[in-house]
Parts: sequence; C-alpha cells; structure tokens
Amino acid sequence: MHHVRFRDPAGAVRDGEYHGDEVSFGGRTYDIDDVEVLPPTDPTKVVCVGRNYAKHAEERGEDVPDRPLLFLKPPNAVTGPGATVTLPEGKYCEHEAELAVVIGKEAKNVDAENAEEYIAGYTVADDVSNRDDQDAEKNWVRGKAFDGACPLGPVLADPEHLPEDASISLRVNGETRQDSSIEHFIFEIPELVEEITSYLTLEPGDVVITGTPEGVNELTDGDRVEVEIEGVGTLEHTVERA
Repeated sequence: MHHVRFRDPAGAVRDGEYHGDEVSFGGRTYDIDDVEVLPPTDPTKVVCVGRNYAKHAEERGEDVPDRPLLFLKPPNAVTGPGATVTLPEGKYCEHEAELAVVIGKEAKNVDAENAEEYIAGYTVADDVSNRDDQDAEKNWVRGKAFDGACPLGPVLADPEHLPEDASISLRVNGETRQDSSIEHFIFEIPELVEEITSYLTLEPGDVVITGTPEGVNELTDGDRVEVEIEGVGTLEHTVERA
C-alpha cells in the first residue's frame, strides 16, 4: 500500500491512501488535483548519510568513509511534493536523489538484524545542497539546512514495495542526470539504523535519507526536478532563485 498525507478541500490534514489520480480517507475519495499533497511525514529531524555511493564520493573528489558519514537537516528543510525550493542567493546548488527511510516507532540502540521492525516505509527525497557553503564549512548548516532543502514525498510506500535493487533516477527538465540503483549502497539500511541509533534516538516519523548516486549537477532558476525510485514513486518539485 502507498499512503499519502494531504490537506482536503476543507483544509483538514488527512492520512489516506494513494490510488494514482485519487486519494481516499474515511470512505471519501478526492481527485489528486483537488487536494494539497503534503510531505508523508512530519519529522523532528532528518538524518542524512553522505557519500554512501562510491561513484558519488569519486565525483566529489572525496574518500569513501569507513563508517557512515552523518549530518542533520532540521524540520524547516522539509517541504512537500510540488513545492518550489528557493535557492540561497548567489550560491551554487546541486540536486541529490535519495531513498528516504521513515521510522515507525521510537528507535534507540537498535541492532541491524532488528532494524526492519522500526521502519514504517519508504519515500523519495532530494537533498538540495548549497555547495559553496558546504565546501567552506564543517557543520554544513548553510549548505544543507536552509528552508526547503529537503523536498520529500509524495507517498509513504510500505516496506515490501521496495525492491532490493530498486532503481533510483533524477531528471531535470526531462533530462536524466542520475541513474543508478540502491544495490550500490556502501552501507545498507540496517547498518545505518544501527549506527544512527547508537548515538541518538529516532522518533516516529523521523527520516533517514540514505545518500545519493553519481550524477549530481547544478540547479538553476526555474528548473523542474523529478526523482523516481522503483516501487516507491516520483517526487516532483521546482526551484527558483532568491
């Protein structure tokens, strides 16, 4: 099943089911164009994994880490499908297609072998990145945590819908820029959950985005971005310059 969080025509926020061109909740069905699709979760934090694909580390001129490279995006970075992301003024920014893991229950000191018990499902993310400031600082607040820097959605797919070798791709204005598969992860999802929860508690609704494959490139004013993950869905958003 694919779940969707939306605001109905009366303004109420609902958690319903996604059926292609329609969404449903409580016996009512709405045309997708008549509702506002929201991010499928409202996280207290987004834990991000850097350089989890070897070819992306190579294109960035960085070494493959010997343990997961972690950083955070705060709630202000989360925005929904169809959003327009405002890029920081005068900064060089890039897209990063990523599989997002949504946590279903409080997770602390979780062993990798039990990690699946804590996963509510999967969605799609774009880790929009301000490279100018990211490359100039160590904590990446300016580079990764600006408003709208984590478009997320459109649906939450139950775990069984994600193939082990799910393809992940990104298009800008219809042109494919990233095209890979999660089978190229350096650190698999259970390893990531174990490592993260050994340091901090993941709350229900929190998100782990799992790294991007090679092919990242510049975003410019007016670009239309589509991130597609097999079995999960397609996230669309646009960008504009401040």
